[in-house]
Amino acid sequence: MLKINLIKRLGKLDLQASLQLPNDGITVLFGLSGSGKSSLINLISGLLTPDHGNVQINDRTLLDTERGINVPPHKRQIGYVFQDARLFPHYRVKGNLRYGIKHDDPAEFDRVVQLLGIEHLLKRYPLTLSGGEKQRVAIGRALLSQPEILLMDEPLSALDLPRKRELLTYLENLTAQIRIPILYVTHSVDELVRLADRVVLFESGKTKLFNNLDEFLNSTEFTPWQAEYDSNLVR
Repeated sequence: MLKINLIKRLGKLDLQASLQLPNDGITVLFGLSGSGKSSLINLISGLLTPDHGNVQINDRTLLDTERGINVPPHKRQIGYVFQDARLFPHYRVKGNLRYGIKHDDPAEFDRVVQLLGIEHLLKRYPLTLSGGEKQRVAIGRALLSQPEILLMDEPLSALDLPRKRELLTYLENLTAQIRIPILYVTHSVDELVRLADRVVLFESGKTKLFNNLDEFLNSTEFTPWQAEYDSNLVR
């Protein structure tokens, strides 16, 4: 279980989040741009430090401001997939995938590579890859680091529509087969509906709602996005 209780002043935004998230499935952090979604996962990962609060994964305390605990990002056992792939340009795909592997497991390497459909890319350099291919490699690298939780910050936002649809299909297959919890940031209704098990709705830095997907879609809180949802159904 991921337990967070965090407060952070970000310019004019007061971010406050108190959540307990289960150890499976995808929890989508949803809401308008600038509502605090990406800042929250940066606080969980250790890329940002809160003004006050704590973060705990299972029985491990990653952050406790009162006790002076702040585990460095590289020791938190958290996988992070950014909006841009951030691959090492001087490494081939295979080298990028192997970066950060703690315990060499050829069978697991092959499983992740096949799951993401990147077997044919292993000898290529990032410069030769499409945006969707780069993101699949970035996801593979994060998974192969054997994280306890995977954070994904709008991983489709920089892609054109065909690549976005392609990667969304891979993500649907991936999430059905891996056994670690995923926190997924988006403001896309399409991504929300296709991927989410649970939803955390953000508004002005606050967690306004935490519910399963079906209940959120049938709530009044979803009204601002209803027209977009209906138009997607018509397509």
